[in-house]
Amino acid sequence: MQHFQALAESVKDRLFHKRPEHLHRTSKPGLLAVALGATLYSPATRSSLAHGIRKQAAAGCLSVVICLEDAVPDGEVPAAEENLLAALTDLALDEPDELPLIFIRCRTAEQLLDIGRRAGAALRVVYGFVLPKFENETGRGRTFLKALQLLNEEAGRTGAPQEQALMAMPIIEDLSTTHLESRVRVLTDNLALVEEFRDLVLCVRIGATDMSSAFGLRRSRDLTIYNVKVVANIIGDVVNIFGRPNDGWVISGPVWEHFVNTERVLRPQLRSTPFEAVNEGELRQRILMENLDGLIREIELDLANGLLGKTVIHPTHVPVVHAMCVVSHEEYLDAVDIAGDARGGVKASSYGNKMNELKPHRAWAERTLLRARAFGVARPGVNFVELLEANMR
Repeated sequence: MQHFQALAESVKDRLFHKRPEHLHRTSKPGLLAVALGATLYSPATRSSLAHGIRKQAAAGCLSVVICLEDAVPDGEVPAAEENLLAALTDLALDEPDELPLIFIRCRTAEQLLDIGRRAGAALRVVYGFVLPKFENETGRGRTFLKALQLLNEEAGRTGAPQEQALMAMPIIEDLSTTHLESRVRVLTDNLALVEEFRDLVLCVRIGATDMSSAFGLRRSRDLTIYNVKVVANIIGDVVNIFGRPNDGWVISGPVWEHFVNTERVLRPQLRSTPFEAVNEGELRQRILMENLDGLIREIELDLANGLLGKTVIHPTHVPVVHAMCVVSHEEYLDAVDIAGDARGGVKASSYGNKMNELKPHRAWAERTLLRARAFGVARPGVNFVELLEANMR
């Protein structure tokens, strides 16, 4: 697995100062958590599920979630489970490293165990499970993680390199982590729980749809989740508790829900100048027509707020997320300068346009260098428009 693998060699030479690393299912979980990028959700009821996963893998998608929870009507769960198991059996004909990292989102710990056991040998293509509405006030979070621990033991997935343990991605979206009066207490308890099961938890995801629904809200295509103040406050609290550098947790950005053109109320947020500079005016129009300018704006704000990667529900979102995750040449030089000097102090950046404080910026530099390993470093002068154009072609 490698981001931008489908690009021609000449295009990669033109775009990248440093190419993304080749990744494997047995790569260190900390690096894979950073490299997830756009995690594409698909209902377990979808027809031709295995074909769709192979198709998206060929197009550059490195992580997918097959959902048995909110995306599936209650009355269709048995059929969805059968469809999922048939898809896993089909996908097991492939080499696992030829597939994206496959996660299954289950409703309950009991369903997780049942699906894992019924999958049999086909469980080899599954990298992990998504744990919805994660909280431990009722013991739900611990029950999920204990079930995953048991499934690993039964399947012989003990964590040795050749048999990577099935990993968990808890989603912070439950009412107890949303409502103000219980939020800090429950989030703090959740942090202690994932630390206890650290060898089984890949990263933490944010479920902004459930958070918004708790207040009867939904953002439009003209706005980002950060314009919905009550949800933005929750995201800030999640980052405050889970995002401290010494803990090392990767927190994934919330889903972007829009994928077809709708009437605008506000002006587009995407400047024309960067597109005109590389003769890509048509690309800008395509982005505006497909509601991708709002996604771009939200990704920028995700990164600024300590989130990396994003849940997506449409294939057109995948190349946008990945292009926006590439480290710029300027960022890379700053990170190298900061991380490589343990003395502290202050010095001008290599580009001569900002101050680098070596101690306060060290955690940022280390995170940036890890992102550079996963997504690569752009050449000097290569902007996000050129990366978008190549990746969306």
